[in-house]
Amino acid sequence: MKKLIVIGGATATGKTALAIRLAQRLDTEILSADSRQFYREMSIGTAKPSPMELAESPHHFIDFLSVADDYSVGDFERDALRQLEKIYAKKEVAILVGGSGLYLRAVCEGLDKFPDISSETKIAIESGEKNAGITWLQRELAERDPIQFAKIDQQNPARLRRALEVCFETGQPYSSFLKQGEKTPRPFRPVYILLDMPRSELYARIDARVEGMIKADLESEVRELLPYRHRPPLKTVGYEEFFDFFDGKTDRETAIEKIKQHSRNYAKRQVTWFAKHGDWTVFRPAEEAEISAFVSAER
Repeated sequence: MKKLIVIGGATATGKTALAIRLAQRLDTEILSADSRQFYREMSIGTAKPSPMELAESPHHFIDFLSVADDYSVGDFERDALRQLEKIYAKKEVAILVGGSGLYLRAVCEGLDKFPDISSETKIAIESGEKNAGITWLQRELAERDPIQFAKIDQQNPARLRRALEVCFETGQPYSSFLKQGEKTPRPFRPVYILLDMPRSELYARIDARVEGMIKADLESEVRELLPYRHRPPLKTVGYEEFFDFFDGKTDRETAIEKIKQHSRNYAKRQVTWFAKHGDWTVFRPAEEAEISAFVSAER
C-alpha cells in the first residue's frame, strides 16, 4: 500500500524544513495542510515557505487561493485526495505537513458529514459575535450542545462558530453529527511524525519568529488587507491584532506583544490537540537521523 508521511506539530517547530528534506530524500512531493498558507495575500504573517524553499521540492496547496475565496476543510479533503491520486500514480510515498490538525485528519481519516449552512444562519451568528464577542459564542454553544462545548477549544472562535452554525441550522446538537470512532478507508497508510520540543524553547522560537515578521513588514501586509478584514482567513493571529492597532484600540507595541502572546496560546492549543488525536511518533526537530531511520523502517 502507498504511504503518506504526515508531519504535524505546533507552529515554529520546524515542520517545513523537515518536510523539504524528507521530500528530497524520498524523491516525492509535499501537500501543505496549513490552512493559513493557502492564501496568496497572506505570506509574512503565516510564515509561508520562501520561494527558495518552495523551489527545493514540489509543493501543493500554497498560494492557490485568494482571501476573497470561500474554501472549507471539506473542499481541502476532496482536492488533497485528488492530488494524492496523481502523485501515487508515479510515487510510492507522499508527504502531508501542517499544524492545522483538522485538515490533517480530514485527509487521513475523512470528515464527519454536516449539513450546508444557509447565509441567514451565518449572518445571525456573525451578528451575535459582533455584538457580544466570544462570550456570546461560548454561552450559546453551552446551552445548545453542552457535550460539544465541554470538548471544544472554548477560546477558539472559529471552532465555536462552526459548531453553532450546525446547531442553528438544524436545531440539533453539533455533537449528534459526529462519527463514533469511524474512519473513512483510504488507499494509503499514514505514517505519523510529530515534532515537539520543551515549552520554553518553543515559546522563544515563536517570539523570534514574530520579531522576524515585524522586520519583514507584516504591518504593511496587514494594512493592504484591510478591505478584506471581514473574511474568515483574516480572523487569525497576526492580523486581528494589527487591525485593532489600525482602529486605534491599542498601540503598535501592544499589538506586537499580543501577536506573540496569541501565537504562544495558539501553539499551546495545537500541542493539546495533537496529544489527544492521532497515533503520533514524537521526535525533537534535531533528531533528523532518527526520523529518517523511522521513515525508512515504515516503508
